[in-house]
Amino acid sequence: MDANLELVLKVLPALVVILAAAAVCGRLALMVRQPRVLGEMVAGVLLGPTLFGWVFPAAQKSLFPPEIKPILYVLSTIGLTLYMFLVGAGLDHKASSPAQVRRAGVLALSGFLPSLALGFGAGLLLYGSLSAGESSRWEFALFLGGALSLTAFPMLARILYERGLQNSPIGRLTLLAASVDDAVAWCLLALLTALHLETGGGGALRTIALTALFAVVVLKLVAPLLRPLGARFAATGTFTPTMMYVVVLVPLTAGWLTDWIGVYAVFGGFLAGLAMPRDPKFREALHSRMMEVVSTLLLPVFFTFSGLNTHLDGIAGGAMLLAFVLILAAGFVGKYFGCAVSMRGMGFSWRESYAVGALMNARGLMILIFINIGLAHGMIGQEVFAMLVLVAVITTAGAVPLYELALPARLETREPDREDELV
Repeated sequence: MDANLELVLKVLPALVVILAAAAVCGRLALMVRQPRVLGEMVAGVLLGPTLFGWVFPAAQKSLFPPEIKPILYVLSTIGLTLYMFLVGAGLDHKASSPAQVRRAGVLALSGFLPSLALGFGAGLLLYGSLSAGESSRWEFALFLGGALSLTAFPMLARILYERGLQNSPIGRLTLLAASVDDAVAWCLLALLTALHLETGGGGALRTIALTALFAVVVLKLVAPLLRPLGARFAATGTFTPTMMYVVVLVPLTAGWLTDWIGVYAVFGGFLAGLAMPRDPKFREALHSRMMEVVSTLLLPVFFTFSGLNTHLDGIAGGAMLLAFVLILAAGFVGKYFGCAVSMRGMGFSWRESYAVGALMNARGLMILIFINIGLAHGMIGQEVFAMLVLVAVITTAGAVPLYELALPARLETREPDREDELV
């Protein structure tokens, strides 16, 4: 049999199982009032060695043989690059007043800094028992703190849109703060990746300088060249085939260049998204054209690729469980209470404050992207990776219940519009 055909006959069954599992688990998540993405995340873990590989080891090995894992990795990278492109393209920088931007900055820092500090402290404490040995103590601790400081901006946006709160004072403030949190965390990861991959300080500085230069070129030179796309769409109301080629080629090219520079393709995708025209109708149409394909076909592949690397049996035992509890507590306490206290200080009620703390504490897909980069580059080992996958699942699953506990629907509808008062 032709080798290429043989490979196709191995990849396609794996994709069928991946998509079927994601569809079923996503539906189950919706039935228990959780975001679909949580079910898809869980499906990826279940297909890994922890359950499927434990119950049916021969079937799991046959379905996911070593030769198809590089294919899954490539599909995952393309999916993540396009997903982060859509996240960047969806950020709205213009709809916020200076006062709102300042408040969002305060909220972002109030969740980011405590989580970073507590995660850094946990990393220093656990370095001897959890480090993979390929990173220094401070790199390991900073990576752990950075991972815990993330907020799942796309999931947070979905929850607010489903509830019609995206334009409320609490909704706009939370969305803007989450975007700041994630941007700072990605910058930290880019810095850590550059430093970790280079043996000499000069090489690391070169990578950092090239990354900064690339960001400037994309945002200051490429972005103006893309504005005619927005004007063309505003005039016609449709995406032409040429426009779609440009829209797809820009993030993939940016991802290729950032990979070549020495960071990760998702950074290029995110920057390409920020460079897209900011017209709201253009952004909405772009999202509707691409997000369903990316989230339905490519992201489940990424979740499964992550699941294949997740060995939950590696965190069995008292010492490992205590380490996991410490990491989970560091992330939860820093983000939840840091954001809640900040919101209360800005004049919101305690109910609103704890609701925002719950939303900002969800980490969802963003932390999975973060830790996959860390695992690929040897900044963390399998045990920490598995722990942080569990942190992603638990904090994401807890977001909606904690939000509803703090701010039930009957109080949402009665929330007065206090934007003028707060500005």
